[in-house]
Amino acid sequence: MIKTHKRKKSSRMHGRKMGTHGTGCRKNKRGSGQRGGIGMAGSGKRADQKKTLITKLYGNDYFGKQGITSRGTKKDKRKRMTLMDIERNLDCFGKKTAKGWEINLEEYKILGNDKVSEKLIITAKEASKSAIESVKKAGGDIILPKREVIKEKVKEKSAPSKEKREKAE
Repeated sequence: MIKTHKRKKSSRMHGRKMGTHGTGCRKNKRGSGQRGGIGMAGSGKRADQKKTLITKLYGNDYFGKQGITSRGTKKDKRKRMTLMDIERNLDCFGKKTAKGWEINLEEYKILGNDKVSEKLIITAKEASKSAIESVKKAGGDIILPKREVIKEKVKEKSAPSKEKREKAE
């Protein structure tokens, strides 16, 4: 025989030996003390109870610091390359000529204190002193853009002319 009407759970939870009415501990039914907060409450730094939910919703970027820490700090975006990287990938960066390997890295700063086995002629934006020395020992050269002209112009603008100094005296 099939049951046609099932008793409601609430009415079954009222009888003898049933002081909790199906809510677990007796305290749990009173107020909202068992709930653990509303919304994203409890999702802070030590959120063990909601950590899995938050990582599913927002990913791993929810916890911890992200982004800029202070306005004064800026990321150094200059491109750099070491002599070891250049020597390993000579075919990619340069061409073999009678003078040696000619390499064009105009946007890069050349770094490194490595021993260079090939004769390299590198055109670069900047280079460290150690890199220039190690390339010259191998018989090569690093060609840098001239910066002296720019410094002279700045000195002319900042230093007062002789005429102005004479007028002041």
